[in-house]
Amino acid sequence: MTSTDQNPAVPAAPPAARIRTFHPRRGRMSGRQTDALERLWPEYGVDIAELDGPFDPAALFGRGAPVVLEIGSGMGDATAAMAVADPGRDYLAVEVHTPGLGNLLELMERHGLTNVRVAKGDALDLVRAMPTGALDAVHVFFPDPWPKARHHKRRIIQPEHVALLRSRLRPGGTLHCATDWAEYAESMRETLIADPGLADPHGGFAPRPPHRPVTKFERRALTAGRPVFDLIHHRHP
Repeated sequence: MTSTDQNPAVPAAPPAARIRTFHPRRGRMSGRQTDALERLWPEYGVDIAELDGPFDPAALFGRGAPVVLEIGSGMGDATAAMAVADPGRDYLAVEVHTPGLGNLLELMERHGLTNVRVAKGDALDLVRAMPTGALDAVHVFFPDPWPKARHHKRRIIQPEHVALLRSRLRPGGTLHCATDWAEYAESMRETLIADPGLADPHGGFAPRPPHRPVTKFERRALTAGRPVFDLIHHRHP
């Protein structure tokens, strides 16, 4: 028996708080972004912190199309471009930066997109609430590299998170990561290769796929001389 078992009056230790993989971000909203957020969020937005119980992505979109989860959609330009070019799949974009959510909502309205939804909060909490095999693909494009060694535990691409993301992919589904941080790219590669449930069709870094749009962030990285690394793995059938 433990000391707690021997003395029921001693409260059990609280569960350890989960380590965040993102910085809570603030930013000024433009009038256009504010307007889009106020008008469109009730119909297209999901507050992850308010979820209570299982989350079904198909129910959110109102159809049974394949679902792509975009973790860290930024200002939404890449998500909108992919959704325009890929109307047969639904895109669920998760972001913590409110101006980015407003910008993506405005892009959705501008392009008449019905296959995009936006979610605010911790993407991993959202994934935990999903059923297994619910996703066709997961995109993790240019996540925070957390460059200091003491912060590496905050990186989203690490074994336990990869196992979670993989479990929500359908058999044959795709986990696609991209980064311009060379050290993080190597860490990603080692982590993804080590996951026994993922297959690596490229034997390491993948050629840049044409369907991934070039964002302003990526252009800045290339201009600064930082190469961009893509890693594309599939869940084993």
